[in-house]
Amino acid sequence: MICRRSTQASQGTCSILLILFAVVLSVEGLQNLIPKNLFPPISGPGNTRVSSSTQSLEEELIRTIDELGDENRLSSDTRIQELVNELESTRSTPQPAISPSVYGRWRLMHTNNANTASPIQRKAVSSSVFPIYQDIVVNDAGTLIVSQVVKFSEKNELKVDALASTSAYPLEELTERKRDGKLLGLNILGVSVVGEEAKEDESRPDSRINFVFDEGKFEIGSDFSIPYPVPFRLPILRDAVKGWIDITYLSEKMRISRGNKGTTFILLKE
Repeated sequence: MICRRSTQASQGTCSILLILFAVVLSVEGLQNLIPKNLFPPISGPGNTRVSSSTQSLEEELIRTIDELGDENRLSSDTRIQELVNELESTRSTPQPAISPSVYGRWRLMHTNNANTASPIQRKAVSSSVFPIYQDIVVNDAGTLIVSQVVKFSEKNELKVDALASTSAYPLEELTERKRDGKLLGLNILGVSVVGEEAKEDESRPDSRINFVFDEGKFEIGSDFSIPYPVPFRLPILRDAVKGWIDITYLSEKMRISRGNKGTTFILLKE
């Protein structure tokens, strides 16, 4: 761009154009500095705007959970289950497992006390001292990751990562689970449904996220970590650490999911 010397007015206009041109270049430069996989591409369906009645159900559900208190984060409250059923029957985000709204950090508010869950899972969830989160992200390699995070403090946490698969991010390793997970007839790692009972609901396409636990660690501060003491990658355990979550309700604010062990999870977006 060349600005010729002329009148004061034309020089002022030229200066403005030069400033705008510099701003455009700086924005493009900043865009090139942002990691491409920080957020997944918005290729899935958009959210369905929830109605006022649905918003009221969400608010009542949150209020009911709050009234129970943190010490009852793991329970089988009848009213909570009724509200969950009502929300699941409403019109929420279609194809929720690949919706842009599913990605990010979700805080666990409540889960039901299913006896098919592993003793470790029930113990961790029932402890109201520490907040529990679920992160759904895409890493730098383009792999979908579902992480369970227990925050002990600002800098100390337990994080267990699972490789995940959807139609938007398929993973060949995630073949169908074969066994229910009982070891010598005992519920050690949790009991999963399998076979026909485990088939995805065809009336809810793209609602399931399949996963296989891969690794975990206790992160202590920023420089020290301890491996989680479960060998998820051990071939003999690989089938037992496979699972899925079916997203039965999704809005910008709330997600309701049902797991392969019969557990229902209610989470709020951070």
